[in-house]
Amino acid sequence: MSGKYKVISTFSGIGGSSQGYKQAGFEVLASVEFLDYQAANYRLNHPNTKVYETDIRTLSPEQVLKDLNLKPRELDILDGSPPCSSFSVAGKREKGWGEIKAYGNKKQRTDDLFFEYIRFLKYIQPKVFVAENVKGLTMGTAKGYFNEIFQDLKDCGYTVKAKVMNACNYSVPQSRERTIFIGVRNDLGINPSYPEKHEKIITVKEALPHITHIKHSGKFNNWRKSDSVNPTIVQSMISPTGYFSGGQYVKSDNKERIYTIDELKIIASYPINYILSGTFERQWEGIGRSVPPKMMQAIAENIKTNILDKL
Repeated sequence: MSGKYKVISTFSGIGGSSQGYKQAGFEVLASVEFLDYQAANYRLNHPNTKVYETDIRTLSPEQVLKDLNLKPRELDILDGSPPCSSFSVAGKREKGWGEIKAYGNKKQRTDDLFFEYIRFLKYIQPKVFVAENVKGLTMGTAKGYFNEIFQDLKDCGYTVKAKVMNACNYSVPQSRERTIFIGVRNDLGINPSYPEKHEKIITVKEALPHITHIKHSGKFNNWRKSDSVNPTIVQSMISPTGYFSGGQYVKSDNKERIYTIDELKIIASYPINYILSGTFERQWEGIGRSVPPKMMQAIAENIKTNILDKL
């Protein structure tokens, strides 16, 4: 193995987090991804990473460490973006809890996946963990779920912090708020920390000068100039009215259209040469589900400087 800090990525999607870690100088040893078309795109861009294309419930953390020639407590970072469902404030499960539902081109139960991530954390015992989820995890009826997750993470032997971060504060021309959990193993004696916001906000106009206007929906005439960040990119969907959802309508050369995939990569802070295959909708979905690489790069660089380099 190289002298770089080592990462295992779970719920990896097309590899946004992994790209961020690589840009920060880390080595991503392994990835876990359930959707075949997401895993295929991951492999195209991270050929040296071992990809487990499977439901994480079927995967043993013991086997993963064995495959990587690692022992518990040796890994530097366990990363993950598990899909979530919410509990009530009292911690009670909502109606429909445990049901198998459509997820991408497959069906899967998703409301317990954060606890699968915690199962991996408990066994692998990395020095640091990073878990990403939606902003809504800290709000309303999801608070009970958030509190249970937070306590379970602490019970694995970690000092834990959670913070809502917006990608636009880290050189991403997109407003994308996400809850970021960071934990440091208790025996290391260092508290988790977060990166400082970048001084400059990058607008759509600066990232894509040929785009003059953007709007959040195809249905409503709410055009605004492109001298702001883009709304949150979500997975693509054609609505019953025929409009393409996700806030991605643009004007260029006085023509109204949706973003191209190459433009969307830039809005999400992917390198322009990041390879994506499959249908337009699947490529858009992959970007819409992913962590912006530059935001994760900022998180990883802060972990390197303020935690791992001090050990």
